[in-house]
Amino acid sequence: MSDPSILALDYPADDVAVITINDPTKKVNILSRAVLAELAGLLDELESRSGVAGLIFQSTKPGNFIAGANLEEFVASIDKPKEEIVELSREGHQLFGRLSQCSFVTVAAIGGLCIGGGAELAAWCDRRIMANDDKAKFGFPEVKLGLFPGWGGTARTPRIVGLSNALELVTGGENIDTAAAEAMGLAIAAPADRLLEEAIALVRSEHETKEYLADRERWSGPISISDTELAFLGASASAFIQGKTKGHYPAPMAALEVMLNAAGVDLETACQMEAEGFAELFGSPENRALLNVFFLQDHNKKVSGPPDSEAREIQTAAVVGAGVMGQGIAAANVKRRIPVTLGDTSAEAIARGVQGVITEVSYNKETKKPDAQRALDFLPLLNGTENDAEVAQADIVIEAIYENAEAKRALYAKLEPQLGEQAILCSNTSTIPITELAHGLEHPERFCGLHFFNPVRQMPLVEVIRGKQTSGDTIATAVAYAKVIGKSPIVVQDGPGFLVNRVLLPYMNEALLLLESGASIKAVDKAAKSFGMPMGPIELYDTVGLDIALHAGKVMHEAFPDRVVPSKILPAMVEAGRIGKKADKGFFDYMTDSKGRTKSQPSPEAAAIIEKVSAGECADDLTDRLFLPMLLEATRVVEDGIVTDVRDVDLGLIYGIGFPPFKGGLFFWADTLGAAAIVEKLESFQPLGERYAPTKMLLEHADKGKAFYPKL
Repeated sequence: MSDPSILALDYPADDVAVITINDPTKKVNILSRAVLAELAGLLDELESRSGVAGLIFQSTKPGNFIAGANLEEFVASIDKPKEEIVELSREGHQLFGRLSQCSFVTVAAIGGLCIGGGAELAAWCDRRIMANDDKAKFGFPEVKLGLFPGWGGTARTPRIVGLSNALELVTGGENIDTAAAEAMGLAIAAPADRLLEEAIALVRSEHETKEYLADRERWSGPISISDTELAFLGASASAFIQGKTKGHYPAPMAALEVMLNAAGVDLETACQMEAEGFAELFGSPENRALLNVFFLQDHNKKVSGPPDSEAREIQTAAVVGAGVMGQGIAAANVKRRIPVTLGDTSAEAIARGVQGVITEVSYNKETKKPDAQRALDFLPLLNGTENDAEVAQADIVIEAIYENAEAKRALYAKLEPQLGEQAILCSNTSTIPITELAHGLEHPERFCGLHFFNPVRQMPLVEVIRGKQTSGDTIATAVAYAKVIGKSPIVVQDGPGFLVNRVLLPYMNEALLLLESGASIKAVDKAAKSFGMPMGPIELYDTVGLDIALHAGKVMHEAFPDRVVPSKILPAMVEAGRIGKKADKGFFDYMTDSKGRTKSQPSPEAAAIIEKVSAGECADDLTDRLFLPMLLEATRVVEDGIVTDVRDVDLGLIYGIGFPPFKGGLFFWADTLGAAAIVEKLESFQPLGERYAPTKMLLEHADKGKAFYPKL
């Protein structure tokens, strides 16, 4: 039995019962087996009581109704036979189904986040009422875990809101707000401060009109939809899903199939079909991988500073360098209502920077265009200046100028004497060691790396880099600040390339060496995208900028000359002025169409440059050639103590470069192959040199038959 304080039953009126959900031991309410058992007992108690007109579910936890089921309990069942998984799903149907069969009306009063199993509980209620504020959200995120709802979400929801709306909710996995829920007939909006009162009034109204009984009857049967409509809906939804998932995520298509097939049957049969389909996905490779990503994200939420460190509150920020990265960092502050000063060396650069920040923060996701009112609201939080003294007034100053150690140190020499006694100075450098940049600083203990990823608005990762003299309090403050502006920080020790770029470079460099060996651009990029990368490495070169990549490569070659093989292609491309998308020419030629969209096409000039240095036959093992050097470097990163946990590597690559989540992370993917099999693969690549030599960590795991992760 769970702690009785999680579910509490009381009667605000003689004829109305309220079950209040609030787990005092957790930040969110989740449905554990103990909570479900307690719910069953409370329903038994209510059904034995006379005079009850209705039951209301509410949460008193701010911003949260129910955030789904207990995934750790789910994982404990992941290797059970499919028939047992079907039975677990059917047990959920039987429990939640009682809410649609009680002798009284049932209402979910949703204030805050209501997702997963919580959304299914709400869907089994006769009515849902949602707080009319920006905290109330409803959704089925199960497809993001390689599953679909298994407690009635696919069966009950389409009978309430229609098959088209339900397909969008279930196969998309995104949350909707109160306005969207009301528009599709899922919920009724109510003021957040009157949610319970409105729910009680709704109970009384339904008890009198008995409309809920008519809906119970209607929702227990097949969905009213013609064969023609069903076929059209299935074809259009299938095309959309395939285009979005590229076939890498089976759960949305499986959900679509189950929901289409269940449209013409009664609710009970639809639930049985759901349970059987759910069991097919549960424990699949994609499900295991995506569960691992969920646990990586959960682990990252607990990241803090070193032991015995104390974070200082950041109330104001400054960014020096009003280019694309500086604009993105400044905008992240403005969006979280942290006043930010944006500095640069010319009025023109500042004007462009301020305009870029305002354009980003004024964007309205609903209208998909700039919103003048948002611009006016945010504008007072942004100050563009050429004055170093204004920059130096901030609690945290982030340098985001070009990658040149001398230029960065010259800037610090000007700024540091003007900083406050507690102010932190940070560099957004992507490759230059923090300890090297700290030379000459009077207070290196208040200096660290704060490496954002481009584009800042989309990439959640921030590497918090600790130099040799950086204090624990500085790291703790930087970590807390990164979280405040909505980012996911990973603390890494100092070293060339830090974590993500150090692991990324072997992959990127190998792509160029493959071109030199005769592989085509198309083949190399296709191999990466078939693996699941969001774009191929050659396309990524053009996106990052070949000049920047060339500089980063030189830094890494100086640090690791034994295994970083300089490419002949990159300097030739840069010398020819082909530096990527920003110049409209790199490995591809770029042009803008009439609608302002940038289009790429093969470049004869780039092909000629590659041909001059290309020799040999095209490799037929492109995937191994690209990803095994990445894995080997990741093991070296752990061996060198840059990070001590493989989870940091895996989440860093997922968040920083878009490593495919359905692979579960780089080390998680390695476990699917096995360390011994990887060592065997590497044998055929030994003629290529040190970059393919198995590391001590890999050999130890192979010898002991040990996985990088516990079994999932």
